[in-house]
Amino acid sequence: MFSVAAARAQSGGGTWQRLAPMPSARQEVAAAVLNGKVYVLGGLEGDGPATATVEAYNPNTNTWEAVRPLPFANHHNSAAVAAGKLYSFGGFATATFVYDPANDTWSTVQSMTFQHGGTAAVGVINDKIYVAGGTHAGTSIRALEVYDPVANTWSTRAQMGVARDHCAGAVINGKFYVVAGRGSSGAGNALEVYDPAANSWSRLASMPTVRSGVAAAAVNGELWVFGGEIPGLRPEVEVYNPATNSWRRVADMPTPRHGISAAVIGNRIYLAGVARSRGSAPPMSTKCSSSIAKRPSPTFPPGSESRLTTTC
Repeated sequence: MFSVAAARAQSGGGTWQRLAPMPSARQEVAAAVLNGKVYVLGGLEGDGPATATVEAYNPNTNTWEAVRPLPFANHHNSAAVAAGKLYSFGGFATATFVYDPANDTWSTVQSMTFQHGGTAAVGVINDKIYVAGGTHAGTSIRALEVYDPVANTWSTRAQMGVARDHCAGAVINGKFYVVAGRGSSGAGNALEVYDPAANSWSRLASMPTVRSGVAAAAVNGELWVFGGEIPGLRPEVEVYNPATNSWRRVADMPTPRHGISAAVIGNRIYLAGVARSRGSAPPMSTKCSSSIAKRPSPTFPPGSESRLTTTC
């Protein structure tokens, strides 16, 4: 089955820790945190069709539970939590849905302007959902749009400088960072940041490793980027520091992977879903987690790297 990994993200690098596997094997999923649980939405069933499956992971008990499926099957989709509610959007449709955990139901809200398929970058600022890039009508796009849950409206903002899909995003200090991707020249290691106050984008230091299909998360004021592909699968974990506009590499993932999505609880980063070969691929049959500790040159604990590698 696919894996979920968690990384304790601190000042150095870290180690990986194994967690309970997802009940359903999926890749190209969306993930978000609601009420202390990691929700994993949609995706592809290995090399098979898209799925509407939704499952929630409880880190306190290291267990999974089934949740009401999405209204329709979707993959390369996105999810976010704003104003205490879980939203599902993107993929290969413009439809947007909101989840009510009290009643375990999905409801339809205003549709997006663009599809934002092919995995867009997502961030939440002041309870508004920012979605950048992806594909629309089969083409990589630069589009940025914002969902306001109170007004139930989507509105467009200034476009990114680089058209891209299979990218990832995160928010640091009220600004929206978008990294990696494919679809246009230079997208694979491009890092841009959006300032909502100025409605403008700025280009930042390029990521050392060119890749797409990554996961990204913000912890302790830094941007963490995991895995991906191009030309082959990537194990790298690289961290961007906005204060110095610089990158550093920390402990690799035990197994190279793409088609993953990240979610943060406290200072731990959970990675959901995985493909182990380029493009669509069968899911792997493990679940891994990473604990990133304070050390200048992070290493795996004795035996952990080989154990995870041989079982993944």
